[in-house]
Amino acid sequence: MAITASLVKELRERTGAGMMECKKALVECDGDIDAAADLMRKSGAAKADKKSGRVAADGAVNIKISEDGKKAVIVEINSETDFVAKDDNFKSFADAVTDVVFNTEPADLDALNASTTADGQTVEQAREALISKIGENIKIRRFEIVKTDSELVSYMHGARIGVLVDSTADNEMARDIAMHIAAVNPQCIQESDVPAEEIEKEKSILIAQAESSGKPMEIIEKMIQGRLKKFLAEITLLGQPFVKDPDQTVGKLLTSAKAEVNNFIRFEVGEGIEKKQEDFAAEVAAQMKGA
Repeated sequence: MAITASLVKELRERTGAGMMECKKALVECDGDIDAAADLMRKSGAAKADKKSGRVAADGAVNIKISEDGKKAVIVEINSETDFVAKDDNFKSFADAVTDVVFNTEPADLDALNASTTADGQTVEQAREALISKIGENIKIRRFEIVKTDSELVSYMHGARIGVLVDSTADNEMARDIAMHIAAVNPQCIQESDVPAEEIEKEKSILIAQAESSGKPMEIIEKMIQGRLKKFLAEITLLGQPFVKDPDQTVGKLLTSAKAEVNNFIRFEVGEGIEKKQEDFAAEVAAQMKGA
């Protein structure tokens, strides 16, 4: 696979490493950027994997909860620009879609698009009409329907991050935890929820890093266990320092209140989507050259 400048640039932004180090890793991994990032972490060349922090799509997240807190839906709808996401027509469409999800509980996106809105149109017809009106592509990306015997609490950070928490904690604490989830973005509730392959992947990286230190094996084993424990604490809700009181973990906070978090869902607009970066100067130059 050809190693392009844009691929090197993306790996450099993702790892914080030098251009030549990135190119070398990509060559060794035949252009596989994920494998190259892992290789650089093992060798210590990568400063940090910043990929998860880069969000390129726009739009909004919507949440609707029943009055008794037993049922809720969370929906993400994408637009091409933040400007359109703030438009009243877009907001009305997002509200209408959220109502359809809440009222009809579609099985998937195809079923949702075929469902009928309050004004008699299908969701797909309403989407196409909105595209024609505003001149931008609109896409319903995902939704979740949650039901519980305890209580659901939500938190919205603007319109870009939405969190639902199913918890036995009181309303105020549950909302604080939802706010924490919005800010810190844990992957799982507790260590036992972390996929085994994720732990093994991190462990292999830590082993490679520790072995390069030249320390005795008994020291290396202790280093690995300590770093793995830190890694698991960083990605699990119960292990993270609580944002409003970093001296205690979320786990200790819940234990003191004799409460539990059964589940949580966090949607962030555009997470995992890479938007094409337009180079307008290059585009104009190319057009002038071809003229």
